[in-house]
Amino acid sequence: MSLLGIGSAKVDLVLEREDVRLGDSIRGHFSINGGTVEQQIKRIECDLIKIDVTNETEEVVDSSTILSESCIESEDCKYIPFSFYISPSLTPTGQGISYRFKTRLVFQEGVTSLDQDLIKLLPKAD
Repeated sequence: MSLLGIGSAKVDLVLEREDVRLGDSIRGHFSINGGTVEQQIKRIECDLIKIDVTNETEEVVDSSTILSESCIESEDCKYIPFSFYISPSLTPTGQGISYRFKTRLVFQEGVTSLDQDLIKLLPKAD
């Protein structure tokens, strides 16, 4: 059933805060909760996506991938530290621009688990 996504493990990106200044890092952790069966984790992919509502476009501005050979047992919970540097060259949130992290938990077999988290990019501190 996990091959169809039923009872599959889930990923949740838990951030220490939902806003970050340009040029700083945002921290948190990936929380991986096991499903009804053991699954082999292949990788965790996390993209920072810029959303321009004015032009109705989405653009991946940066990515991070964690390769893994670990298993998540049934009903188990794992925490993997997360840190992501926010480039000072990005446009701050506002004026039709927003950002989100799109996280994918990819298994050897089964449906990929997805999570999305909005963040607010603040102007660089003076």
